[in-house]
Amino acid sequence: MEQVSDADVISASLTDAAAFGRIFDRHATVLHRFLVRRVGPVEADALLGELFFIAFEKRSSFDTSRDSSRPWLYGIGTNLIARHRRSEERRLRALSRLAAQRQPAHDLAAQVSGAIDASIAWDVVVSGLASLPESERDTLVLFAWESLSYAQIADSLDIPIGTVRSRINRARSRLRELNPGTGEQPDNNHGSVEL
Repeated sequence: MEQVSDADVISASLTDAAAFGRIFDRHATVLHRFLVRRVGPVEADALLGELFFIAFEKRSSFDTSRDSSRPWLYGIGTNLIARHRRSEERRLRALSRLAAQRQPAHDLAAQVSGAIDASIAWDVVVSGLASLPESERDTLVLFAWESLSYAQIADSLDIPIGTVRSRINRARSRLRELNPGTGEQPDNNHGSVEL
């Protein structure tokens, strides 16, 4: 059985509002994960509801020439997150402190060493992300953590694909300047990278 595209579902929801539930069913889990990474689990739950409420209210403006609504939904989510910037930065710094205090489950030397390395790496990631300008952070997170292609990011943020490329390039350069020992990141426009 051929799956109906998101565009078809959204078009159908204009006359049958309940049809929009299929969009939620298809994308809520991935978008919730995205929101949790950005604002934490408590706020993510509320933002997920708000995201789909906004999407439902704006469904008539969805570009039905696009099969997938995921980039459009990421764009709505990114705009919602922009309202929570200060709390996001505080949360990232708190996570960094918690990671530094975390104790390993077992007292084995390898686990202790791994936990320390992970704590240090997470602290570098948190500091690096927090230091990026908002537009570069949004673009890099969609690319590296959410595995969106450059084209999907451009759709999500409503910016030209060249702007996506330059923002990711500038963000990578800034992060390398903060931690010059990390080396080059893979440069592709369709896969994820580790920060």
